[in-house]
Amino acid sequence: MKPLLIAVHVLLVLVMPIVMVGLVNRTKSWWGGRRGPRITQSAWDLLRLLRKRPVVSEVTTPLFKAGAWVVLAASLLAAMMAPVLGSVAPLQFGRDFIVFAYTLGLARMVLMLSAMDTGSSFEGMGSAREASFTAFIEPALFLLIGTAGVLTGQSSFADLVGHFGRIGHHDGAAWLAVPMVAVLFVLLQAEAARVPVDDPLTHLELTMVHEVMVLDHSGPELAAMQYAAAVKMSMYAGLIATLLNPFDAWREPLPAMVAAVALMAVVAVAVGCVESLVARLRMKRVPRYLLLATAISAAALLASGWIARP
Repeated sequence: MKPLLIAVHVLLVLVMPIVMVGLVNRTKSWWGGRRGPRITQSAWDLLRLLRKRPVVSEVTTPLFKAGAWVVLAASLLAAMMAPVLGSVAPLQFGRDFIVFAYTLGLARMVLMLSAMDTGSSFEGMGSAREASFTAFIEPALFLLIGTAGVLTGQSSFADLVGHFGRIGHHDGAAWLAVPMVAVLFVLLQAEAARVPVDDPLTHLELTMVHEVMVLDHSGPELAAMQYAAAVKMSMYAGLIATLLNPFDAWREPLPAMVAAVALMAVVAVAVGCVESLVARLRMKRVPRYLLLATAISAAALLASGWIARP
């Protein structure tokens, strides 16, 4: 059973980024009164970029071209540790959530270094903003993991999130799924550069964050950056799906798989609705928004300690 679940996990990690981006775009088109592109349009866009010859500035070093692939590899590695189908993941070991967090940190660091390698003060501005936002989202992630750890007593990331849905013997623990899902949704918006934290379609210099850091990338390197952002979005959607999945993947594998895909699709539709109905936050308000997620995580951690008290 475990090889099957791992194979499905890998398949979802590779395919769902394309599907989720398609669902987000179709949802935004629906709100705008248009039919919108096909669900698989982002796959064709990536293939088109892969066939193009990149244009590289003369002032860059090999770090610039390698950076895009390091970001993609780190994002895929983190996705292999994040559970999608319950308490199972291809890479699973004790305290692996620390490796998960720092793998995402490595991706952000290399992304910022690649941007600054162009010698552009404009891209340096985007790197500085990315670094400041990171300082606000990492505490929220660790506090969230601490909440699941207090209630489940597990040590691996997959066990922490996967077992959270089966803690009904703790009175009042089920309602903690609501703030945890809310925090994960905010982390999705921050990591994947989505509205209201960032806007991947903006071209206004004063508000650009992720888009300005990939401004000099083109061809296959740009495709790698775009796919990495989609992988992060589907990864956090998978975490939300794991928290809400009512089925046990070990006992009911097929219903658990169907529920996971359906819940991830619902998250994609929710992202599209938010981006259609909410404007991007002003730059000075973004840290407050991310701090709100940290505050919610801290409150959930305190509540979990009260619930799990002897």
